[in-house]
Amino acid sequence: MIREFLYKYYIDPIRYGEAYTLVDTLTYALILIVAVYLVYRGLRRYAIAVDDELVLATIPFVVLGGLLRVVEDTGMITSDLRFLLITPLIFFTIFAVAVVALFAGKLAENAGLVARYSRVYGGAGIVACLIATAALVWFGLTVTTIALDVLFSILALAGVTSLAFWAFLVYVLKWDYASHILYKLLIFGHMLDASATSYGIDIHPVHYVEQHVVGSALIDATGTAFSMFLLKIAVLLPAIYILEMYRREGSSGLWHLILLAMIVVGMAPGIRDLVRMVLHV
Repeated sequence: MIREFLYKYYIDPIRYGEAYTLVDTLTYALILIVAVYLVYRGLRRYAIAVDDELVLATIPFVVLGGLLRVVEDTGMITSDLRFLLITPLIFFTIFAVAVVALFAGKLAENAGLVARYSRVYGGAGIVACLIATAALVWFGLTVTTIALDVLFSILALAGVTSLAFWAFLVYVLKWDYASHILYKLLIFGHMLDASATSYGIDIHPVHYVEQHVVGSALIDATGTAFSMFLLKIAVLLPAIYILEMYRREGSSGLWHLILLAMIVVGMAPGIRDLVRMVLHV
């Protein structure tokens, strides 16, 4: 019974690329919450400040996660190692790489080799992104295509909607704190996700589908994938308000980790969907 349950809801969806269910979605959400707390405790133990510097230096690894998902989508990796690049296992893969880079940077800082650990940490993420991008560009040039019109269209849509939502928060609601760089990244990451989903389902010549339960139900109910923008706004509006109230009254370190986790769940799939559509895979 237990074996069948695990295969049905966790193993087979990864192996066969099936859509998410309510069971595995809730499970991964709980794992995310627990992981954020454990990472926070670990960073405190090793005296690594959880601040803007750490989060900004982690962003390249968020982008890397999206890029590596596309590497798996292309089929370039044919061995069983490809399962390490499939959600949710890719979170553990990126986490392991990031942790190694983080502590390597901290050791380098302690040894006086660099002024700040973030130069090694963030730099490693940037180099990894460049390598992954080079592999994807090669694939696009030799196997599929590189649709620059799709790239510019989705980025333009994400940019305009991000700017409009940010302006609403700052100039209409008078939330000046929304101008914080991390809130801006949060907004852009989720608007990129909504833009890529909307474009991919309603406009792109390749037939893409929404795999997540809530998004899929909303699209079915409204008849258009552009309703994803409403979902993002409905989530971001109270989330930013609550996060800011928590930052002022609670722990700055945990606030940074929660915000990073929210950036990840928006930006990483947004990057993946964008690059997939550019390459038509």
